Amino acid sequence: MHSDVTAVIYHRAMKTEPFFDEEFKAAVGVAGAQARIETLQAGIPVFYRDNGRNLDILEYPSGQKFEICFLDGASGRKNYRVLRELKEPAT
Repeated sequence: MHSDVTAVIYHRAMKTEPFFDEEFKAAVGVAGAQARIETLQAGIPVFYRDNGRNLDILEYPSGQKFEICFLDGASGRKNYRVLRELKEPAT
């Protein structure tokens, strides 16, 4: 739970505080999107947060996407649970 609270506070501060200008934030977004694409192209699944839909997502190189939830206190490869497959085209 602690990490969830920390993440929420961090993201709220990043949106509202003048730490970084809009150009910097946009560059970070572009770099993150490019890293996701490169990682998938290398055959490695990617975990990410879709803040627009308020979902944690696991995406496979095949294009399959799943909504997941992280399990507090779990470690390694068993620290999440798949909730449902997302039926949408891969981007």
